[in-house]
Amino acid sequence: MPGCRRIPASHINWLTSMTKKHLYPLFLGPYGENNDLLEKVLTEFLRDHVYWRRNFHPEDPPAIPTMASSDPEYQQFVGRMTHELHKLSAALKHSVPFSSPRYIGHMASDTLLPALIAQLMTVPYNPNNVVDEAAPVTLDMEISAGLQLARMVGYEDDETRPDCAFGHLTGGGTVANYESLHVMRAIRHYPLALAAALRDAGDAPDVRLEDGSALRDADTWRLANLPYRQVIALYEQLLEKLESMPNTAAEQWLERVESERVESLGWAEFQRRHPDWNPPVILVPVTAHYSWSKGAKLIGLGSANVRVIPERGMRMDVAALRKTLDELAEKRVAVLECVGVLGTTEFGTIDPIHELVAERDSRLRHDQYLPIHIDAAWGGYLASLFRKPDGSLASQREVRRGFKYFPSESVHAAFRALAETESITIDPHKLGFVPFGAGAVVFRDQRMMDFVAQSADYVFDPARAQPGYRDKFRALGRYILEGSKPGAAAAGVFVSHTVMPPDRAHLGRIIEETVHATEYFYDRVPGLAEQVGDVAQLAIPFEPDSNLICIALNPRGNASLKVLNQFARQVFSQMKVDASRPVQSREFFGSYTTLTRRGLGEKEFQRCLDLLGISDTDGEDRIFILRHTLMNPWLIDNENGINYIDRYCDFLSDVIHQTARSFDNG
Repeated sequence: MPGCRRIPASHINWLTSMTKKHLYPLFLGPYGENNDLLEKVLTEFLRDHVYWRRNFHPEDPPAIPTMASSDPEYQQFVGRMTHELHKLSAALKHSVPFSSPRYIGHMASDTLLPALIAQLMTVPYNPNNVVDEAAPVTLDMEISAGLQLARMVGYEDDETRPDCAFGHLTGGGTVANYESLHVMRAIRHYPLALAAALRDAGDAPDVRLEDGSALRDADTWRLANLPYRQVIALYEQLLEKLESMPNTAAEQWLERVESERVESLGWAEFQRRHPDWNPPVILVPVTAHYSWSKGAKLIGLGSANVRVIPERGMRMDVAALRKTLDELAEKRVAVLECVGVLGTTEFGTIDPIHELVAERDSRLRHDQYLPIHIDAAWGGYLASLFRKPDGSLASQREVRRGFKYFPSESVHAAFRALAETESITIDPHKLGFVPFGAGAVVFRDQRMMDFVAQSADYVFDPARAQPGYRDKFRALGRYILEGSKPGAAAAGVFVSHTVMPPDRAHLGRIIEETVHATEYFYDRVPGLAEQVGDVAQLAIPFEPDSNLICIALNPRGNASLKVLNQFARQVFSQMKVDASRPVQSREFFGSYTTLTRRGLGEKEFQRCLDLLGISDTDGEDRIFILRHTLMNPWLIDNENGINYIDRYCDFLSDVIHQTARSFDNG
């Protein structure tokens, strides 16, 4: 979005004239407006569940006698249970009111009714999506939900094609990020393991690279930088050659390859067997989530091998990336994965994904592979604004037609490039508006999962020699990090996607409301700055690309960073969650983040200090700022004539003035 300015009257009139009728049946509502609908549907399907139990084998006698409820022990248990449930209900009243447009803090809002109801009605069936034998219905829904996400980002979603994408649900974006590392580690090191197995045997199959040369003769650097499609081709070539062998011999060959893999040997032994190989690195931007450092530790690579790429305006600096890649190539250090962020959790900014893809394609010509994973836990569903119902991509002009600023040319190019990346993390429980916990990871090619399968029995089982897409992934637990997993979450995501497909005509219309609100807030900030100009200086440190906005503030005339941080924290104290106080005592709920010298780099950090008039850092290296997540679709309530953004700005103005008075006196 361009620089701050006064909000034009035409923009106000346009926004306030927009109807929200399409939202009416979608949510329970901030006021519980759709309670009758929710109660009616839940009651109907709860009864339906009971009928299902009774009709499973009606000839079986009831295990619980009809008169059991009159037994004193029964009644005592019910009393204890009811007592605890009442306590729980009372305690839950201190929960954060995510459904209210007065909540503009973290990435949470009201949930879509189809998702909420589908999840609640599935819970009594208690399906476990680890395998189809424990979840014959919801596991298929999870596979379908993965394909729905694949379609949204532009991956191939035709399951009859061998290169069809594959996605599944996780407990959250953190686990999804872990899994991308897990899968890429297996793929990137498979050629080295296969070559080692072939060199050690005189009767080895003749496996060849794309150019026709023998795999066993390739040097380590080339093998460590084969793109995933070539690695898949090697694996399929091996299986094809093993088909002509007796099953026992073929199994022995697979076991031989498996024994050479890094997953079997561990990093230390793998390096001992490949002395000219160096442990790979993970490249992440400054804005990357902390899960990447945790993930490096989990796979045994170590957080020291996570390289942070500098940023420009809270977006990855591709020039700095090129410099890092040149240094790595010179030292013969491969890149396990390069992470691009699509909607940072703190600033809503979007990395230049299209430039990362172009860099990857350019480097491939020099035997340096840069697999790209997109952490789109927050911004992934923004892709629904770009995707037409027929699956095609809307042009920037078509998307821009509904907005004032969004999307910029760079942002549109980034979303266009998603289809060319290797894998993506997306959280349905964020901008998908479904209940926690439903993260997801989507891989561009379903065959990538073969490298992490716990066994390859299907290769030798005549009944499943060539399993179809669905048959393969109904044994879901063989391919993913998690074992037991809730089928109810899958039902929620699948039903929600089916009722409200993630495209421009459906789910995109909800997300459109949040971007409108962000643009309005963005234009409203200069007016807010004027409101508080007598006591404080206020600015947006980074222009947002999506529906997050951060505001930095400093007492008027103050040059001390320490004082700024104390002042900003005191302002935030009036909008933070406090379990000791009734939620009604808060007019608005917000959140915060910090700008660090280490994260921004000296130049950007100094720019932010200058923006706020700070010349004395007092030894501090971070700036405390307010963070606003604008994902509630009711922030501008036209029908009731309520604009919560205006209300929040007036509230924040009052808090800043009150804080300035008490701060000066203190």
